[in-house]
Amino acid sequence: MGKIYYMMGKSSSGKDTLYREVMKRFPGLGKVVSYTTRPLREGERSGVQYHFVDEAELNRLEAEEKVVELRAYHTVHGVWKYFTVDDGQIDLYHKSYLMIGTLESYEKMRTYYGAEQMIPIYIEVDDGVRLERALKREQSQTQPKYKEMCRRFLADEEDFCEENLRRLGIDKRYENTDMETCLKKITEEIQNG
Repeated sequence: MGKIYYMMGKSSSGKDTLYREVMKRFPGLGKVVSYTTRPLREGERSGVQYHFVDEAELNRLEAEEKVVELRAYHTVHGVWKYFTVDDGQIDLYHKSYLMIGTLESYEKMRTYYGAEQMIPIYIEVDDGVRLERALKREQSQTQPKYKEMCRRFLADEEDFCEENLRRLGIDKRYENTDMETCLKKITEEIQNG
């Protein structure tokens, strides 16, 4: 039976970079393309970054009880929803998968697929380092959104509090102060999984 290795962590902990590197090391791991109601951005293609759908399609999937987990974010452009669908992408009888998401989405996936199938990979970085990384990334943007950066930083403190991590049985941490060391530990986890 396959596993779902679920990578998560606070903003600017390096999840996206680690995800890409792990996928290079384990090309046999399945990739799951999530769904969103947000508009397609320049350079994106539906089915690659996300499956881009409208509210009507989301409602249809919900009516068919295919939505595994759903998160809604209130943006200046309205409410954007991100979600995972039981659409045949995940076949745990034949392979394992690497996914990236939030603690909230991990909990819902765990309820749906079972705790024994979900392997949490919680990436941790010192808050000061995360703040420096977030600020540097935001400064490189054409139109920095410092207010949103601060909102995310503070929201993560609540979302990833020790109480929530303990409640979900997440006691193993992958410290990302040195990416190669962190990758080595994640690689060992997947090899031993």
